[in-house]
Amino acid sequence: MDFATAPPPYPAPGAERNALLRPLAHSIAADTPGLVWKIWTEDAAAGRAGGLYAFTTREHALAYQAMHTERVTVRGATDIRAVLWDINAELTAITKPV
Repeated sequence: MDFATAPPPYPAPGAERNALLRPLAHSIAADTPGLVWKIWTEDAAAGRAGGLYAFTTREHALAYQAMHTERVTVRGATDIRAVLWDINAELTAITKPV
């Protein structure tokens, strides 16, 4: 999932933005049913941010997508994109990080 970031005065990627988003990261980690992992993504040159998410079920992913779309829209994000994939567990187990 990613989106066009809100224009300034929202901080550009970096320490100030990380400090602003740290409480949200902790909330996502603690309060998102079915979330296994979120990788935060940023493309400052393209003005986009978002994340790669792993959920235990498609239902959890869809629920999060709906909630997060609303949350980032309120914060000024536009052009929100989301793609859901199924996981090939057998091959993923071979290439997982150690």
